[in-house]
Amino acid sequence: MWGYLPVSWTFRKRIVRFVRSSLWLVPALAALGAFLSTPFLRLLDKTLNLTLLHFSSEGARGVGAVVSAAMLSFLVFFFSVLLLTVQIASSTLSPRIISRPFRYRTLKVSIALFVLTLIYSMALVARGMEGNVGQLTTAIVLILTLISICSFLYVVEFVSKQLRPITVMENVASDGIKVIHDVYPEVFSESTTEQWLATDSNFHPPTRIIVHRRRPGVVLAIDVDTLVELAGRHACMIEIVPEVGDFVATGDPVFRIYGGGAEIADKKLLERIVLDQERTLEQDPAFAFRIIVDIASKALSPAINDPTTAVIALDQIHHLLREVGMRRLDTGLVYDEAGQLRLAYHTPDWEDFVGLAVTEIRQFGVNSTQVARRMRAMLENLIEVLPPSRCVILRKELELLKATVERGFPVLEDKRRAESADFQGLGGRRKAS
Repeated sequence: MWGYLPVSWTFRKRIVRFVRSSLWLVPALAALGAFLSTPFLRLLDKTLNLTLLHFSSEGARGVGAVVSAAMLSFLVFFFSVLLLTVQIASSTLSPRIISRPFRYRTLKVSIALFVLTLIYSMALVARGMEGNVGQLTTAIVLILTLISICSFLYVVEFVSKQLRPITVMENVASDGIKVIHDVYPEVFSESTTEQWLATDSNFHPPTRIIVHRRRPGVVLAIDVDTLVELAGRHACMIEIVPEVGDFVATGDPVFRIYGGGAEIADKKLLERIVLDQERTLEQDPAFAFRIIVDIASKALSPAINDPTTAVIALDQIHHLLREVGMRRLDTGLVYDEAGQLRLAYHTPDWEDFVGLAVTEIRQFGVNSTQVARRMRAMLENLIEVLPPSRCVILRKELELLKATVERGFPVLEDKRRAESADFQGLGGRRKAS
């Protein structure tokens, strides 16, 4: 569909993000559909002349008035509960999860059902005042009311379960795994050497530098295919300066062009990179680690002091690190069919992922036996299952963990317990070898 519309890739990306993250769009469409279908229901009622429930004009109007008042109160109460629940979850887990509940299709469909019931009941009141009772409309309103009540009870349970720490982290990790597979499609092998983007001093001086002129923001996505095509067409090499997830201020360099490309318009290039207010998981696998580490860090704060949540976070981080460790991470260099380098962009390497996953939790959990034992089990297991070249940084992290335990546990017996590996943190029978 988008191919026939004269809109940029950036605009299409923004539209897709808007549709996915907007809670009001589906209810608004439901409201529009209800208004448009009301005359059709009136015509159907008149044509069929049904006598389903034998409601009088006053009875139908009374039903409509009660249901419309109840649905309006229902919507207000529903949004109050939803906002309160999200606020509590974001304060105890992480502000990075606030936008996630508003993407749930279950919520959107439920609110659309409430709005649909409200509008049909208002139409029923209007018809009752005219003296023309719609038996079909009355039956539909009663059925929708029953479904709305059941839906409300289900949604309350659904939201409460979805905002539990384990569910939030599991969903984030699941999304992170999909992004890892998309961004790093090739499996790592010791026989292949990963090539990384060279430093600026290794490149020839750029022929052009394109800076960001609009509102500052965080890099969300890059249109790699089109940029490679542009570079090949104009016989140049394009370097994307910021990494996905980086903040770009007005005036910061965004692209460097080497070996030509003078005729490429700045707008053509700037339309191939999406910036917005906050990071997302679209092309940013490190953000999955960031969210889970934030939840673990908050759980280890003195105000909350919940090391078990930090252990659950390490379970998901363990899964993510294993997936990343099995992937080839040098996808920041893109060549054309002739073997010419056409696009270079910065991506996190293995040490970046390990440092992000381990450092803060180790520092904040310095006095937690659970965290120390679970982290040791994770590192030792990863050393066993990942390729040898991935294990150098893991052994360094083991040494740092040992030094942290020695500093955090002055009692010898506590230190001995903290130095043991345990997949459950405390109480697990399956110890790491």
